[in-house]
Amino acid sequence: MNPTIYVINPNSLEAVTRGLQDSLALFQQAGGCAIECLTLHEGPAGIQSEQDVAACAVLVGQRVATLAQQADKPAAAFVIACFSDPGLYLARSLVEQPVLGINECGLLTALALGQRVGVIAILPTLMGRHARGYAAAGISSRIAGEYPLDLSVAQLQDAEATRARMLAVGRRLVQENHADVLVLGCAGMSHYRTWLEDSLGVPVVDPTMAAVAMALGRVASARQ
Repeated sequence: MNPTIYVINPNSLEAVTRGLQDSLALFQQAGGCAIECLTLHEGPAGIQSEQDVAACAVLVGQRVATLAQQADKPAAAFVIACFSDPGLYLARSLVEQPVLGINECGLLTALALGQRVGVIAILPTLMGRHARGYAAAGISSRIAGEYPLDLSVAQLQDAEATRARMLAVGRRLVQENHADVLVLGCAGMSHYRTWLEDSLGVPVVDPTMAAVAMALGRVASARQ
């Protein structure tokens, strides 16, 4: 049986998980790792505050530890599909398999594609946390700016409103902040990546896709 890369959506919204599964379909290859997206039903309806991050961190760690013990669908790697990377370091301490956070992977991918990175957040409530992460990683000088859509995770399902806000925020980052690559700061934005890239003419990184690509690389190299 082929091993599985588990992509964990830490919020309770099934619509977000379905969007992730659709956007990651291109990574499914015959004979390769299966990619399975899961919803953390016990989690909040969107990771939108420090309290939400703290509340689901232990839940994420527990889910990863449980999945790592499954014999029928062995885990090759785990991806935490939330831009705040809740429970990332806890999960890494609990299992031997690679655990990747989409924040880290999305930013690392963007840094390889451009010099000035713009980040599109959902709400301003977690932008301070993001900024501390940029500083801790030593990449603050490469962040051109970060602006919020002022939409909740649930509201991202409204395609018309989301596209209007994404286009406005993306243009501001490119035209005013001179960003030459953008990162989507929420896993719930995944199905807008191609449209936004075509609209703005700069690379747009979906961090969940970036994390799964890295997970596949880790798994492939471990097999050699």
